[in-house]
Amino acid sequence: MPSSPTARRGFLLVTGGALLSLAGCSTFRPPVSVNGATDDTRAALPLVNALRAKHGLSSLSASQPTGRAAAEQAVRMAKADQMTHLIGLGDDFGARMKRNGVPLPAAENIASGQKSVEEAVKAWIDSPKHLENMLGSYRSVGVAMALSPSTGRPYWAMVLSA
Repeated sequence: MPSSPTARRGFLLVTGGALLSLAGCSTFRPPVSVNGATDDTRAALPLVNALRAKHGLSSLSASQPTGRAAAEQAVRMAKADQMTHLIGLGDDFGARMKRNGVPLPAAENIASGQKSVEEAVKAWIDSPKHLENMLGSYRSVGVAMALSPSTGRPYWAMVLSA
């Protein structure tokens, strides 16, 4: 062990850096904020992939474009305090996907009121049209949640893409 204060400080910095590096190896990654929404893709991915595996389908991957598009939709719904795919005149799903760099074909699942990502995914599984989307010929997914500024109600969006 180094004996001088300067040597000890250097040792602690190196050791601390190594510990920080090891901390980054953890499989747990808390949700991150994306454009005012919580990115819940990493929590939803195992649930969706287990469902797909049960049906003999390939796994999906997380992608930044689908995550951005899901975050944008969750925030839009939260601000409007309304669960809907289209908000306002001239709203266009294809243009929204293109703006976020999401390859087409793409699909979107939305939900409102669920307190956790598990509850949101369960609601989508229990809905035939949403289930059909999750079992579609897609390769990537993004899931996000935003809270209504006026009511605190959670709004969820999932974007699936080729």
